[in-house]
Amino acid sequence: MISSNDFQDEIGDDHIATSAQNPLRKDAFDLSDEKKIELIKKDVENILLTLGMDLTDDSLKGTPNRVAKMFVKEIFGGLNPTKKPNPSTFENQYKYGEMLVEKNITVYSTCEHHLLPIIGRAHVAYISAGRVIGLSKMNRIVDHFAKRPQVQERLTMQIVQELQRALGTQDVACVIDAKHLCVNSRGIKDIESSTVTSEFGGKFKEEHVRREFLDYVKLETQF
Repeated sequence: MISSNDFQDEIGDDHIATSAQNPLRKDAFDLSDEKKIELIKKDVENILLTLGMDLTDDSLKGTPNRVAKMFVKEIFGGLNPTKKPNPSTFENQYKYGEMLVEKNITVYSTCEHHLLPIIGRAHVAYISAGRVIGLSKMNRIVDHFAKRPQVQERLTMQIVQELQRALGTQDVACVIDAKHLCVNSRGIKDIESSTVTSEFGGKFKEEHVRREFLDYVKLETQF
């Protein structure tokens, strides 16, 4: 019989998601950012001390505070709903009805299983149903949902769902190709492998439309 700890390790080592949404407690935002930084700083200090590090050394003195600020303000800042970008859309006055593709959007995220980086590229497309969105807003949406403890499948879905909501259409697609340092730097230590995930909505479920999108982003992967 597999123990609870072994089961949890297996999920994490196999990078299996258990929720389509980021698993947040109901009181996730009861504490201010400043209070969270204060508490995380103490936790990081304890980790370093437990590892045997000398926190009186000038090089390490500021590390707990730097890490705490980085967690709250930067790499996990996308958890805070107040930081969610407002993706303003506009009427498609010039009646552009073909596919719009924004490719090679940089993805910096963090694996929720080992808290190690996920680094790659996102390719996003939509077909207007009457509204268009600023190009930079697509990058900002990717960045917002990436700045969380994540699994790549969930991130891909969240990007598509947010653009569908903003644009009022199901005709949105996203493909992410990324390296997971939890695979590249530990465990199997395969530095060459990357992970490709996709989410296709509306017309992108049709083979010829999906193929056109993949041709644009030059992915050889078969879907």
